[in-house]
Amino acid sequence: MSWFVLYTKSRNEKIVAEKLRAMDIEVYCPLIKTKRQWSDRVKTVEEPLFRSYCFVRLAEHQRHTVFGVPGLVRYLFWQGKPAIVRDSEIEAIKTMLNEVDHELIQTKPLKPGDQLAIASGSFRDMVGKVVRQDGKIVTVILDSMQVVLKVNLATTAVLE
Repeated sequence: MSWFVLYTKSRNEKIVAEKLRAMDIEVYCPLIKTKRQWSDRVKTVEEPLFRSYCFVRLAEHQRHTVFGVPGLVRYLFWQGKPAIVRDSEIEAIKTMLNEVDHELIQTKPLKPGDQLAIASGSFRDMVGKVVRQDGKIVTVILDSMQVVLKVNLATTAVLE
């Protein structure tokens, strides 16, 4: 049994996780508590740590069982194969969420000027500067080669 990464429609992570649990599928959707300001009040809400992602633990031959759940788009792939997350990484996320103040946890988009090291693909080990980000597509300048690249974060490993 392995942890696979599911890509969901925007704002459907908790719904997908709930439906998968109802099907007796082991699912993990890490949630953080954040404060949201409305015009008349402040409320603490739970939102996904990783937007549009849930993790499911299944045997390889059971992967097809998740399709049919509303809000589920596809599996996340890495180098042409379904992305697999190690048990130790799932445990590390759980431990972090239990031990760290959720106010201190944030995932942030890349900003123009950020340095980015490409960790996979043809330009592996090259370092560039972020020009802009459009969703999962990041435009990077590789000064050493005088090249501008568009990097798809869904398929390419990068180090910030």
